[in-house]
Amino acid sequence: MGSKLYVGNLNYDVTGSDLEQLFSAHGTVQSAEVIADRDTGRSKGFGFVQMGSDEEAQAAIAALNGQDHMGRNLTVNEAKPREDRPRGGGGGGGGNSGDLWSSGVRADASSFLLDDSVDAERDELASR
Repeated sequence: MGSKLYVGNLNYDVTGSDLEQLFSAHGTVQSAEVIADRDTGRSKGFGFVQMGSDEEAQAAIAALNGQDHMGRNLTVNEAKPREDRPRGGGGGGGGNSGDLWSSGVRADASSFLLDDSVDAERDELASR
């Protein structure tokens, strides 16, 4: 068992400080963070707490998993290693990936005329 815990189903108003206070009743909290959306800064409704030992982590799971906190039933379990996943938004083969804002001028995609070679490349990427 690891001492890093996943805490899910958090109320969106919960802060890292709130998590630290909640979990400190069950042992030493080395760190506590609520994960926020990088664009909006708003909580994603989950976080991670690093406890001082595996025993303290187990005690926190036993005490808090399924318990109500700020109107929501918490999910508390051992954090799993982050899976590697491809980066990017699936835009395809590099360049500006179809970003019509890159020149600073908003344009509709239909306003661009594509020659045959570009059409062929687009069709090949779409078939992958």
